[in-house]
Amino acid sequence: MSRQAQAAVLFLLGASLLHAGFTDLYLRYVKVGLRPMLLASGAVLIAAALATVWYEWRARKAAPEDTEDGHTGHTDHTGHTGHAHREPRVSWLLVLPLFALILVAPPALGSYSALRTGTALQQPYGYAELPADGALRLSLVDYAGRAVYDHGRTLKGRQIKVAGFVALDKSGAPYLVRMALSCCAADAQPVKVGLTGRIPPVLQPDTWLEVTGTYTAQRTKDPVNNGPIPFLQVSSAAPVRAPQDPYDETWNN
Repeated sequence: MSRQAQAAVLFLLGASLLHAGFTDLYLRYVKVGLRPMLLASGAVLIAAALATVWYEWRARKAAPEDTEDGHTGHTDHTGHTGHAHREPRVSWLLVLPLFALILVAPPALGSYSALRTGTALQQPYGYAELPADGALRLSLVDYAGRAVYDHGRTLKGRQIKVAGFVALDKSGAPYLVRMALSCCAADAQPVKVGLTGRIPPVLQPDTWLEVTGTYTAQRTKDPVNNGPIPFLQVSSAAPVRAPQDPYDETWNN
């Protein structure tokens, strides 16, 4: 792969990162807070590509066009004429991941990954103050943390709304799930809430639901890592669109 080809690949990769960063595509790869770093990386790669083209042009302009024997080339310190070596064509395979980034937007992780990974629920440092009355619209992670580690103290007697995607275990038991990010999609882990009560008779895995219900002390252990899984007593459920950001990153705040 020549210097010009390397510069072209750098430029395309940088442009792809900028495209992902200026659209919602980046949310499939990294969490929201890393957007500035993604944009900065794209700008640096484009600058490196342009610098490579500039220095290559300068080097060619400064080099003698012909050697003593009339052949184009360069003379090293021993007086021998050197010629450019052809790089192996297999090096062009490095371009394939670039085309994958440009052409293919990977789907968000769903029930298949959630059921094969243990719950990542962690005890929060504290709990935000909740409204004194009315229905509580909570993130699934917030509900799970309060239900397990605060024993539902702030949830008892309140109507609660949470949203997530459906996962069904081998027995058909339904869970509502959000995938939590620490950094990027590669380290995504699920937080799960079991559903009991008036569950819809037909549930499809990966369907997004908004569930209305009340706190229940019922719990179970995740069969993958024995982590705690709280339950929600369902009174109603309705399908909703998947959110713009399919990952919930609040669990490690």
